[in-house]
Amino acid sequence: MATTKWAGPPSLAAIEAIALDTLARLPRRFRRHVEGVIVRVEEFPDQETEREMGLESPFDLMGLYRGVSLDRKSSGDLPREPDMVFLYRRPLLDYWAETGEDLTHLVRHVMIHEIGHHFGFSDADMETIEAEADERA
Repeated sequence: MATTKWAGPPSLAAIEAIALDTLARLPRRFRRHVEGVIVRVEEFPDQETEREMGLESPFDLMGLYRGVSLDRKSSGDLPREPDMVFLYRRPLLDYWAETGEDLTHLVRHVMIHEIGHHFGFSDADMETIEAEADERA
């Protein structure tokens, strides 16, 4: 994958485009299970999330999955809030600036990690999915 050059800090829309591209590149066996997952890119986590997560700083969280993982859902469950993945632009950009890591790779990594929570996967499972997505990039 080629490194993208940015003329300035990437916008919310640019981060969202990377996230949606990541979903589109997931292996088909996973992609069909994420069709209803909403992706939101915001500057920072809201204050309620900061409190819930016990964050010392809003820069401490780059992404978050909110929902019930597929391994814990049942056909008899009552409808709930939609499953959502949040990506937080400013913490992502801060990490990017500090590490020099390719931003596209960073966003993809965080996105896949959060989607992994949707599936109820372990960190090892998530690494496998990310490796498969990297092969398609």
